[in-house]
Amino acid sequence: MYVCICKAVNETAIKKAVSEGVSNFRDLSSRTGCGTQCGSCVKLAREVMDQALFEAGSPRSDVKLEMVSFG
Repeated sequence: MYVCICKAVNETAIKKAVSEGVSNFRDLSSRTGCGTQCGSCVKLAREVMDQALFEAGSPRSDVKLEMVSFG
């Protein structure tokens, strides 16, 4: 399922990023572009990332959500 339509990021891409060491939303956003366009995906992307972290045995991300604008 696509999580971020603007940047074409799906659940698989988020899970892969977590498996490669991403452990907070800022890093996920930097790596995938997720949440950098309109921001409507941030909540779901964070939930998918937190679930992937849980499944990997890592703690949930403690980073607070914030909109980041590139440009």
